[in-house]
Amino acid sequence: MSQSLCQESIHVQVNEADRLHLKRFYTNPKGIPLFLIHGSIENGKIFYSSSGKGLAPYLAKEGFDVFVVDLRGRGKSVPAIDKHATHGLTNSIEEDIPAIANKIKEIKGDVPQHWVSHSWGGVILLAFLAKHSKEFKVGSMVFFATKRHISIRTLRRFYLIDMMWNIMGRYMVWKNGFLPALKIKMGADNESARCYKETNAWVYEPKWLDWRDRFDYAAALQNISLPPILSITGAGDKVLGHPTDCQYLLNEIKANNAEFKIVGKKSGNLQDYDHINILTHPDAARDQFVMTRDWILSHN
Repeated sequence: MSQSLCQESIHVQVNEADRLHLKRFYTNPKGIPLFLIHGSIENGKIFYSSSGKGLAPYLAKEGFDVFVVDLRGRGKSVPAIDKHATHGLTNSIEEDIPAIANKIKEIKGDVPQHWVSHSWGGVILLAFLAKHSKEFKVGSMVFFATKRHISIRTLRRFYLIDMMWNIMGRYMVWKNGFLPALKIKMGADNESARCYKETNAWVYEPKWLDWRDRFDYAAALQNISLPPILSITGAGDKVLGHPTDCQYLLNEIKANNAEFKIVGKKSGNLQDYDHINILTHPDAARDQFVMTRDWILSHN
């Protein structure tokens, strides 16, 4: 008889003001540790539902010990993002990632962690590794619809990125002091003004450079030993995780030990998954969730 799914909330203080929420799922508390991180205008619930569906519960039922973060100000992390939020991607890279990875290390010991991301979360993880690759043992990485630069030129890209994200987003940040993505139905959670500005810069700039000192993240990643990477995107993802741009990222960092999968009906999968339902569709457990499980087990 299989063990029941256990869940708990862990709170990680990163400074006097900010506390991150870490949701843990497990059936085997001695299982392989996984660190799951969401993308922009999201929170950790992209990986789980209140009814126990999603990637995190699936992997926990497969015997892994799964930790899902709500990045600063998102989900159940406090304080919530509003016009007073001053943090940016630098804080996520330099403070939030090591705080969570260290908390997992405290709970699990100094063993390899496997890092799983959706969309922009993979960019944040890679940016961290570019400067701190030796600080943690990372057994492998799995990206879902992760791109850094959007290079495609289509009408849908023009509407979603140039009009909605860039022009409307800039106006809403100017008006509110932050991006109220939840209120305007742009995303599942809000974004600080600085996070929005820094994300926008990387989406548009062909070269992956730091906003302050022009540190070249791509060049740094090309010169370190990256963990094995499985990058998965959906055949129905036409803009935010378009296969062209997901492949662009792997080429940009020269990820030699990587596999790239486009999940769709032409490849024998059950659906032509898009940017969100690649993690939320009921059929995902039989397609890309199985791939994730097998990838991690083969690289543990």
